[in-house]
Amino acid sequence: METRTIECDILVLGGGLGGVAAAVRAARLGYRVCLTEENPWIGGQATSQGVAALDEHPHIEHFGGTALYGEFRAGIRAFYRRKYKLKNPDDPHFNPGAGWVSALCFEPRAGLTSLLSLVVPQVEAGRLMLFYRARASAAHVQGQSIRTVDVIQDGGTHVLRFTPTYVLDATELGDLLPLLPVPYVSGAESRDQTGEPHARAEGPAPHLTQSFTCPFAVDFCPGQDHTIPRPPNYERHRDQQPYTLTLQYARGLRTYRFFETAGDLPGSFWAYRRLLCADQFAEGQVPRDVVLINWQGNDYTSGTLIDVPPAEQAQQIAAAKELSLGLLYWLQTEVPRDDGGHGYPELRLRPDIMGTADGFSQYPYIRESRRIEARKTIVEQEVAAPHQPHARAAPFSDSVGVGWYAIDIHGQATDVVYTAPTKPFQIPLGALVSRNLDNLLAACKNIGTTHITNGCYRLHPVEWNIGEAAGALAAFCLGQQRTPADVCSIAALRRQYQQTLLAAGVPLYWYEDVPLGHPAFAAVQMLAVEGIWPGCADHLRFDPDALADEPDEHLRAAGLSSDLAGRDPITRGDLACRIAQRLG
Repeated sequence: METRTIECDILVLGGGLGGVAAAVRAARLGYRVCLTEENPWIGGQATSQGVAALDEHPHIEHFGGTALYGEFRAGIRAFYRRKYKLKNPDDPHFNPGAGWVSALCFEPRAGLTSLLSLVVPQVEAGRLMLFYRARASAAHVQGQSIRTVDVIQDGGTHVLRFTPTYVLDATELGDLLPLLPVPYVSGAESRDQTGEPHARAEGPAPHLTQSFTCPFAVDFCPGQDHTIPRPPNYERHRDQQPYTLTLQYARGLRTYRFFETAGDLPGSFWAYRRLLCADQFAEGQVPRDVVLINWQGNDYTSGTLIDVPPAEQAQQIAAAKELSLGLLYWLQTEVPRDDGGHGYPELRLRPDIMGTADGFSQYPYIRESRRIEARKTIVEQEVAAPHQPHARAAPFSDSVGVGWYAIDIHGQATDVVYTAPTKPFQIPLGALVSRNLDNLLAACKNIGTTHITNGCYRLHPVEWNIGEAAGALAAFCLGQQRTPADVCSIAALRRQYQQTLLAAGVPLYWYEDVPLGHPAFAAVQMLAVEGIWPGCADHLRFDPDALADEPDEHLRAAGLSSDLAGRDPITRGDLACRIAQRLG
């Protein structure tokens, strides 16, 4: 077997959203980056895993994501403006699928195209090398550092031996971690381990990871019959899963209608994760809607893909596909029709949407990974709304980003199914940094969360932010000739690193009214993170254009003279800029 040795500054294993963000950010900062991806497409949950309906928060169009993530979103919209005639081409918030669960629903290929527009310029500039169908197979550790990582490519016919300075694990399942001689975390922790109210009272269960799903896409062809053959074990899956449009919410059971909106529900089953809405395109451009089926009915809860032999992994994925195929058959034959009767045989499987022969996503939709033993582990009480009475979640002075999503746990059959609101939260630097190795960083869903808090840190924009922060951290450490542990423990270094993140358009603190392009953005963010001028406990605003009614108070908090404010009235934004400039 041929072995090729490749030297690089930063090796990013896994080309999902976190991996792409890490690689692009580090390459833009001028470092030599190698990026590997197991699948034919980069993009992870937004592309190869089929979930091209971004799980975001209500502020995402103007705040709460990085500038680079904004480029990714803008690229998706640009894809449709180039390819189609739109009824409203000037709509800045155009949502191709008009799905009600997300502000941006699209075909996976559109997401892939946007990601490639970020990656290809770095490849052409010679800063980034991209390796497809590549999976980590071995690692050599000397002392406290990873020295080499072996990656098998093309099914094992080639071995790539990387000799990086920093290694970022952005694989979907944390596949590097079991190759290293250090502990890692998986599954559900116990209450004794984390102190979380909703952790397991019975003790840890490493096998209880969140369920995974094999999504698929369909369209609706009036007057046609596309009913598939009855899948194996259909009746068992139908009754045990069960296949249903009735879901349990905090306010009780609610039943969705297929095409129509029922009662107090936000929309129909059809529009939930719709990827293409034909009505938004000029006549003849898009013949019919295309809908993603990622529903409770095809959540596979009977096993895990973590720490099981490859043959068992393949068996579990095959079983998950069988479950999803059963859901399609139920929708075609038994689901209650809005107009009476049962089943919509007009539903047609669309393999072209996923880029596969069988119509399923190229890789299962993964909700939970192995996790590093991090310098900081985020726990439920720090983010869950019942434990955080103010507008924001617990503050982290080492913040490297922000996110907001409910704790959403799709548990296995014997696990808790838990959903809880959160407050807008931060991503602490310590959660990305290994407790055991000097040059290992987590760059996706494998950071220092618990089984519980992974439920809100696993979503698209948060994973992206994690990866981008990890890529920027590796680059910063290379430039400063320091380690991530140094950045965690030395306040001046941490502050300098955070300033590089702000300069790159990475928000660190929740202020919904100070967007990335605002003149006071970096100043307001840094003062808040350092606790010099924290946000109001009652809302997410800074009100930068309002007059500063107590300037002396903020100047004293910064250890500065009241003369800095001057005699004339000054806005809060301008005062923040003066304070930040004086502090340096």
